[in-house]
Amino acid sequence: MKKLFLIAGLLGALSVNRVQAQQQPLPPLVNVSGVGEVRVQPTEVVVSLGVETREKTLEAARTETDKKAAAIISYLKKQGVEEKNIQTSYVTLQPIYNGAEYGRTNPDLYLAQKNMTIKIIKLDRFDELMAGLYKVGVNQVNGINFQAGDIDKLKMEARKRAVANAKQIATTLAKELDAKVGRPYQINEVESGGGPRPMYKTAMLESAAYDAGPSIAGGEVVVTSNVSVSFILEH
Repeated sequence: MKKLFLIAGLLGALSVNRVQAQQQPLPPLVNVSGVGEVRVQPTEVVVSLGVETREKTLEAARTETDKKAAAIISYLKKQGVEEKNIQTSYVTLQPIYNGAEYGRTNPDLYLAQKNMTIKIIKLDRFDELMAGLYKVGVNQVNGINFQAGDIDKLKMEARKRAVANAKQIATTLAKELDAKVGRPYQINEVESGGGPRPMYKTAMLESAAYDAGPSIAGGEVVVTSNVSVSFILEH
């Protein structure tokens, strides 16, 4: 019984302390948001491309697609693209029915697709590599994405700039109230959801038939960080 009373007393004391802690007033604070941006030239480009084949039989469609995919991989390796930078994204194989007759069991054609993602780390070779890829069987280009290689360092620099921006804003606000910014009370990084994003200065793709120069314009890669900071105000 004594143990029960002791436990109950301890629980009561903890509850009282918790309530008292919650009731303690916050120090005078200034709450601000800071944004940091880092803009760099892209150092690599990721290309999503593939092969699509239509044949009368399933085996012929599969065989032809696999043959072209193997040729693509072989070509890339010969051009110095590392194996780790070549990845098969998806494979599809399906029948195609051109007629509207209900209940047909024999398709008119079979469609086979094999898509892969490649990373090119030498942007000046983009046109050369793509020209060779078309020759060995690529007949689909689903998109390209410019990016920077050392993304972790860029994110860290963006965070530093965001914090500095937040402190600058807090200092300006405090000065208008004849106060000073003290130590930070709380800080949070706000998820922006976008991550690194490309900023294009010109059109991303242009036809080499109309322009003798490079057919891509990488623009800039922008890495952004957003922070929310509370500083203690000192008078």
